[in-house]
Amino acid sequence: MRASSRGRDEARASVAALDSVFRRRWSWRTRLRVTVLGGLVAIGLRLLYVTLRVRWSDADGMLERRAGGERFIFAAWHDGLVLLPLVLRHVPAGFKPRALISWHRDAEIAAQALRGFGVRVMRGSSTRGAIGALRGLLDAHRAGEDVVVVPDGPRGPRHEAKLGVVQLGRATRAPVVPIAFAAAPCRRLGSWDRMQVPVPFARIAIRFGTPVDVGAGDHEALGRLQAAMDVNVAAVARALEDAS
Repeated sequence: MRASSRGRDEARASVAALDSVFRRRWSWRTRLRVTVLGGLVAIGLRLLYVTLRVRWSDADGMLERRAGGERFIFAAWHDGLVLLPLVLRHVPAGFKPRALISWHRDAEIAAQALRGFGVRVMRGSSTRGAIGALRGLLDAHRAGEDVVVVPDGPRGPRHEAKLGVVQLGRATRAPVVPIAFAAAPCRRLGSWDRMQVPVPFARIAIRFGTPVDVGAGDHEALGRLQAAMDVNVAAVARALEDAS
């Protein structure tokens, strides 16, 4: 009965995403384009991932703490989303990621692609569906999923954290763990986030940073998180250079 209920819940979530007030405004051509491109991106990523050489590190023993029952919220910059599934493929921690993405069409293409790698998504942004997204993320956290927030999404500024991740961390009483990705060699897309796309056989570094307590005032906590994420980005770049 429990498995059947879980299946119904997942199906309901999928239908809700397809039939949302935002997506219902799309033409059938847009829906078809999103579905086809999402599938093509997934195929391309699957072929690319086979060639990559991936190393990961845990700066402050977060994985051991997590294995002991401690809960966390995870934060990654938008330019690393292409590499997020590599955490599932290479970090032996049994992650069950639930990522928050916007309702933008490009984000929906990413959602279609990520779903094939076991990354579930929640739609919403600071301008559309914010309250529903927050409730959904809280439910996902209570259900034992690993909530991943993109603090500079959906439209930037690049690498500039917003208050939403702090508020979520406070609501869940969970520290926020920065995740940083670096790839070499890689291409940078011309989008606002300068998305990094590794070339075949590239070297990849993944780094879990020091968990940040966001229990203090909003701006103080946001400043600590911003600093921790900046430090983590610099550290993962150095790790990639040292491994070369």
